[in-house]
Amino acid sequence: MNFYERYAEWFRRILPSPFTIAVLLSIFTFFLALFFTLPSDKSYFQYSLNLLSFWEKGLWTNGLLVFAVQMMLMLVLGHVMALTKPIDNIISKATSYCTNTSKSAFLVSFLTILVAYFNWGLGLIFGAIFARKVAENAKRNNYQINYPLIGAAGYVGLMVWHGGFSGSALAKVAEPNHIKTILQQSNLTTSSLAQLPESINYGLTVFSTMNIVVALACLTIIPQVLFVVGKKLPPTKIELSEEGELFQKPMQKLIGAEKLDHSKTLALYFGLVILGGVLAKIFLIDKGGFLGFFTPNNINFLLLGLGILLHGNFNNFLKAVDSAISGVSGILIQFPLYFGIMGIMNNSGLVNDLSNFFVSISTQTTFPIFTFLSAGLVNFFVPSGGGQWAIQGPLIINAALEIGVPLNKTILALAYGDQLTNMLQPFWALPLLGITGLKAKDILPYTLILFLLGFVIFTMALLVF
Repeated sequence: MNFYERYAEWFRRILPSPFTIAVLLSIFTFFLALFFTLPSDKSYFQYSLNLLSFWEKGLWTNGLLVFAVQMMLMLVLGHVMALTKPIDNIISKATSYCTNTSKSAFLVSFLTILVAYFNWGLGLIFGAIFARKVAENAKRNNYQINYPLIGAAGYVGLMVWHGGFSGSALAKVAEPNHIKTILQQSNLTTSSLAQLPESINYGLTVFSTMNIVVALACLTIIPQVLFVVGKKLPPTKIELSEEGELFQKPMQKLIGAEKLDHSKTLALYFGLVILGGVLAKIFLIDKGGFLGFFTPNNINFLLLGLGILLHGNFNNFLKAVDSAISGVSGILIQFPLYFGIMGIMNNSGLVNDLSNFFVSISTQTTFPIFTFLSAGLVNFFVPSGGGQWAIQGPLIINAALEIGVPLNKTILALAYGDQLTNMLQPFWALPLLGITGLKAKDILPYTLILFLLGFVIFTMALLVF
C-alpha cells in the first residue's frame, strides 16, 4: 500500500459521515458550554436544560433556515446550469483540444476555475462532466492520458469557489443587516456593535485587490503546474460506465396542456422576464448597483432565469432539477445541526470566550493567518462553507473587532481556509467521483499537490495585503 492509499484509508478510518460529525460536534459543544460557561447560580442539571433550549431554538432559527434554502438552491441551480446544452457545447468544443494529459489538465483546470468563480455548484458539475468527456474522447480516439490527474483538475473549482460570486460567507455578509443578525445574541459592547457595518458588498470582498490577485494567481499558476505534472505522468487505463441520456424526446405525441411543458416560446418568455428583472434590480431598483446586487436571493434569481432560458423548456429544466436535487441532501439535514451549535455558542457566551482566546494570541498580522488555518481545520468537520460560516462567523467577527483587523479581510481569510482543505476532505468530491467513475484514492495524490499550491497562494496574499 503506497502513501496515497494509506492516506485515503486514514480518512476512512477517522472521519465518519458528515451527518455523524455534525451530531458529535453538537454533543461536544454542549459539554464544552456546560463545563466552561456554567453560571454560578445554576446547577449542572438546570443549565443542561438551558443549553438544550438554546440548541433547539438554534435549530429552527428562521433567518438561518432561509440561509439553508438559499445555499441549497445555489447548488441545485448551478448543477442545473451545468446540464444545459450550451454548457455541454462549450465542454465538447474544449475537449477537441485535449489530446494528451498536459493539455487536458491545463484546459480542464483553467475552465473549471473560471466557472467555479461564477457558481460553486456549476463549477463542481462542470469540472466533473468535462473530465469525463476528456476520458470519453481519449478512449474514442485512442489518446493516452492519465485520467486521475484530469479528475483532480476537474475538482479544483472547490478550492477557489468561496472567493467567488457564490461564496457563502461573502454572499451573506452582502445582505443588509446579516452581520448584526448573527451577532445579536453575542455579548458585544455598545461600541463594538456600533462598528458593525450594515453589509459588506462584493466591492470589498470578491472585487477587493487581494482577492483579485488571488484569483489571477490561481488561474495562472495552477493550470501551468498541472501541465508540467501531466508531462511526467504515465497514462492510465480508462474505465467508464454507460450513462443514460438525460433529455429524451417524448415517445408519445404531446396533447393539450402537455405542450406547455415542452414549449420553447413559453420558457424563452419566462426566462427573459426573469433576466429583465435582474437588469432592473441592478440598474433601477437596488441602490447598491452592480456590486450591491450580489446577495444569495439575487444570485439564485439570476441562475433560475438562466437555467430556464438555456434548457429551452420547462420539461428539460425540471429533469435537470430532478438530477441535481440529490446533491443537497447533506445541506438539508446538516445545516439545522450547525445552527443548533451556533445557538449554544451564542447564548452560552462560549463564542465570546473563544473570541477572547483568539484576541489574546493574535496580532493584526497573525490574526488573518490564524483564521485561515482554523477555517481549514474546521472544514474537515463541517464540510460546508455555509455551515462553517454559521458556526465560525460570529467568532471571527468578534475577534476582528477587538484586534482591529478589517472585517472583509477576516471574512476572506475564513473563505480561503474553508475552500483550501476541500482538496484533502473528499466530501464534495462525491458528485465528481460518481460522474467520472474514479475513486477518491485515484485523485488524492493530485489534490494534495493542489492543496500545497493553494496554501502558498492564500498565505502569501494574507501576509502581503
